[in-house]
Amino acid sequence: MRYFFESVVEKKEKGYMIQIPFNVWEVCKQRDVIQAEVVLDNQVIECELLPIEKGNYEIHIPDGVAVNVELGVVHKILLHITGSLIRMDQNSPYSFENPIRKIDSMNVIIQSEDGLCGQACVAMLAGITIAEVISVMDCREWQATMGRMISALNYYGIDHSDVIHYTEGRDTVLPRCCILMEKMGRYCHYLVHFDGKYYDSNLGVLEEYDMSKLLGYLEIKC
Repeated sequence: MRYFFESVVEKKEKGYMIQIPFNVWEVCKQRDVIQAEVVLDNQVIECELLPIEKGNYEIHIPDGVAVNVELGVVHKILLHITGSLIRMDQNSPYSFENPIRKIDSMNVIIQSEDGLCGQACVAMLAGITIAEVISVMDCREWQATMGRMISALNYYGIDHSDVIHYTEGRDTVLPRCCILMEKMGRYCHYLVHFDGKYYDSNLGVLEEYDMSKLLGYLEIKC
C-alpha cells in the first residue's frame, strides 16, 4: 500500500529523518524496523522506518541521498510499505470485475455500539450488515484499522485507490466516494463521503463536514 502526505526532512542524531503523520501499527502488520520505499523530489529511495514509540515511526533517509534534499521545508512524500495488508480475500466470491454491488447510492448504517465505525463504513459501501462485515474482517469494537478495512474492500470486490491521502486538516477537494479518517483520542473515527454528503455511523447523514478534523482519506472507485 502507498501513503501520500506532506512532511519535512530533518537532520537528527540518527541521520536524516522524516516524521510519519499516522500510526504505522494501525495500517501495517509489521513492527520493529520496517523496510520501505519513498518517493521524494521525484527520486525513488530505499529507506527504513524506525520506531519511536507506540506505533509512531520516522523514515530514515540514507545520508548520501539526503545531502541534496532541502531541509526544514515541506516536501510531498509518497511512502510504499510492502506487505502492509492482512489478506482476507482468499476464496472470495467477488472481485473488482465482479463486485458485491455497483456503488451508485448510499444508505447510512448506525452502529449499534461504539467502536464499530470501520465495519460500518465497509457495510455501507458493500450494502450489507455490520454483522456480515465483522465475520469477514474478524475484528470487534475498536479493532478496525485502515489496513483491515482495505482488505475487506478487496474481499467484497470494491475497487479503491492504492494511495491513502493524509491531509492533516488542510483544505482538500474530496473524490465522489471515499472513506474519511479523523483522529479521535487514541483511535481513528471513520465515515463515508458520497456525492457531497457524509455518512457517519454515529450521527447519520451530514450535509457539511469540518475539514480541519480530517486526517486523511481513501478514494473508492465507483
